[in-house]
Amino acid sequence: MTSANEQPRKRFLALDTATASLGVAVTESGRVVHEINASGERNHSVHLLPIIGEALQASGGAEMLEGITVGVGPGSYTGTRIAVTAAKSLAWSWKLPVCGVSTLQALAWGGWNAGAGSPEEAAAESARPEGGFGPDWIVPLLDARRGQAYTALFAADGGNAPLRLAPDSIRLMADWVQSLAERLEEVKAQGERPRRLWFVGEAAVHGGADSLKPLEGAAELRVLPYDLEGRWIGFLGEARHASGDIDDVHSLIPNYTQLAEAEANLLKAGKGGVKSK
Repeated sequence: MTSANEQPRKRFLALDTATASLGVAVTESGRVVHEINASGERNHSVHLLPIIGEALQASGGAEMLEGITVGVGPGSYTGTRIAVTAAKSLAWSWKLPVCGVSTLQALAWGGWNAGAGSPEEAAAESARPEGGFGPDWIVPLLDARRGQAYTALFAADGGNAPLRLAPDSIRLMADWVQSLAERLEEVKAQGERPRRLWFVGEAAVHGGADSLKPLEGAAELRVLPYDLEGRWIGFLGEARHASGDIDDVHSLIPNYTQLAEAEANLLKAGKGGVKSK
């Protein structure tokens, strides 16, 4: 029983299945209570509910929860739907508030934290003279095939969530890299150019030297393959829940950023959509 001087616990369940990594976490006041990240084969529909059950059992049960957060993508079309559907069903069943957050923002935060927080980067940063540069830029990457990536642009904000500089979207990588190079030139004159430009996530696919060649000399490039961890979905969600910025459980939908390939092919063939009369 909670004493008169003890505040009720505010724990949140976070889940994401938009990437190859299935992430589930229970967080409380910016710390991880329990976390399970399962990387590998995309079989999230089979493993998600058992992993949620395991995480809740290890952290006090569903009765300890104040809300649910889910990564809404963009990313795997089918994968994103799995987590969003589960989050909505659990929120409705348990009468809890639910909110969706950007999978790419969580990927950017976790990837940058893993890279910039490494001993090697910390030592290199402390040896550099101060001044003349703005915050690091972070480019999260999820492969979308055919030379495309689900991506966005963020600025590092210390221990806080990265600040958005460009929206989540599916982009042709060649055009995106050129756009980033032009943007760096624009901010250079203003003294806001980042010292480091991080490419995190499925960076092995799109972070090669040839792909990033237009950015050479514009900033120190860091390419870090990184699998999303559920905690970063949870931390983003805690801020939204605290502000009261929650979603309607019925209207919350994934951020696909594009039609699924099957739907697009149907539309091209004239077999989908509403025909005008």
